[in-house]
Amino acid sequence: MKKNKSILYIVVIIVGLVIVNAISSSVYQRFDLTKDHRYTLSDASKSLISDLDSPLIIDVFLEGDFPSEFRLLQTEVKQIVDEFQLASNQIFVNYIDPVEDETTRQQYIEQLTNAGLEPYINTDNSTGKVTQDIIFPWAFASYKDQTLKIPLLKKSITQGLQEQINNSVQALEYAFADGFSKLVNAKAKKIAILKGNGELDDLYIADFLKTVKPYYNLAQFTLDSVATNPQGTLDNLTYYDLIIAAKPSVPFTENEKLVLDQYTMNGGKSLWLTESVVMDKDSLLNDAGTGVSIMRDLHLNDFFFKYGVRINPTLVKDLYSAPIMLSIGEGSQAQMQPIQWQYSPLAASNPNHSITKNLNLVKFDFASPIDTLKNGIKKSILLQSSPKSKLEGAPTTISLANVTNSPNEESYSLGPQNLAVLLEGEFSSVYDQRVLPFKVKNFKSKSTATKMVVISDGDLIKNEVIRNRPQELGFDQLTGKSFGNKEFLLNSVNYLLDDSGLINIRSKEINVAFLDAEKIKDNKSTWQFINIALPLILLGLFGFVFNYLRKRKYAA
Repeated sequence: MKKNKSILYIVVIIVGLVIVNAISSSVYQRFDLTKDHRYTLSDASKSLISDLDSPLIIDVFLEGDFPSEFRLLQTEVKQIVDEFQLASNQIFVNYIDPVEDETTRQQYIEQLTNAGLEPYINTDNSTGKVTQDIIFPWAFASYKDQTLKIPLLKKSITQGLQEQINNSVQALEYAFADGFSKLVNAKAKKIAILKGNGELDDLYIADFLKTVKPYYNLAQFTLDSVATNPQGTLDNLTYYDLIIAAKPSVPFTENEKLVLDQYTMNGGKSLWLTESVVMDKDSLLNDAGTGVSIMRDLHLNDFFFKYGVRINPTLVKDLYSAPIMLSIGEGSQAQMQPIQWQYSPLAASNPNHSITKNLNLVKFDFASPIDTLKNGIKKSILLQSSPKSKLEGAPTTISLANVTNSPNEESYSLGPQNLAVLLEGEFSSVYDQRVLPFKVKNFKSKSTATKMVVISDGDLIKNEVIRNRPQELGFDQLTGKSFGNKEFLLNSVNYLLDDSGLINIRSKEINVAFLDAEKIKDNKSTWQFINIALPLILLGLFGFVFNYLRKRKYAA
């Protein structure tokens, strides 16, 4: 009887284990208990890879024996790749150490470098002996017949390695999702870069165009044909989803304004980088060191006023500003030094909007304040100067000779000034209840729901040009500082075109905890004692007490 019961128990246990294993294999659930949900992919990332119909292969070159900072990045890369693999069975990964094999090491380094994968040279002299490690913080992603590189390290010449790693960990999901988006999604949205009204040449917006081109179809669009065929120009313009006006300098005619107005009424989106005051810093530096700021009337005042904003013909001066490099001293004693330049506000971003969340400071040059006006349009302030701001009227003489004079801080008391504003809603036509400059087919006095971003400085989109080669937008060659201009513009374009998924991934916050190197050094002996000696002491104490009690118990 007992034997039968024992057999029954064994059978029940075996059957139970089989059932539990069957359920656990079909019902799989993972829980991300981290505070910042760092191991949970966003919905936008999951959507990108939900319809893969071919294998997406990832080759990660961040493999090998690394310093502690890079080991953290290596671990985080593997974690995020695992998450993508769990979300899709079409993703495959290879981890490759390009410098492991001495016989092929140099060949690998040359191949990867020629492919645009610049290595990171890590120099270590902590042991008294200088050693160098060649690290490739890159990955390749391949889908169908396309392959692109994915940067895993956000390099910066102004930040230490630990801060670079921290920023890189923050951006890992976006780095992969951005790459997957370029591979998987066909470019559907169309952007028109306006020409014909003195806008910046392509050479000066080349880095922005290069940044946006992988996502959208770009084309130049001139308004010159408005003079002879305004209706045809309007029909052609409505083909585009977004127009960008990069620092126009020639006034717009009424015909051109009506075309732009009706484009907006038909739901077109627009990004305006325009100015009410003209002052060119390049000419100021290259000429006698003085210049005169003058008002610029593009005939757009009624245009923006009707939509709900006004760009005032004054300049914003801000104590919290970017420096300008000037030669200080005379003759052979002269040296280039950074001097604070109040005409270059470093704008703080709105932390509550997806366009500007987690955004670096954005650099302006000779910007004007923007007033928001009451109407039915929703207005979101995206960028502002600091509270230590003042306004300067135009025309006025600006001289570099005054740059070394200490500013009167008490006069910088006007508070934050709006420098970039997002408008959303159903716009009213500028030409409602007005005589039309030309007859429009199907004139609309009210728009469908649409969006517009107005920025009061055309130089925000302008990249530096050295030896006829465009430089990276937002990077100041003289001071070595990086600003958030490019990311802000890309976010704005994404948002205007309802492509907010990548913005949300980019703005995801991850808190990375690093060990304090100085604290470790100061308390090295204490932690060595706690981790090595103390466990042995406790183990020996336990053994002594156990033997003592055992002898006492069995002594009799």
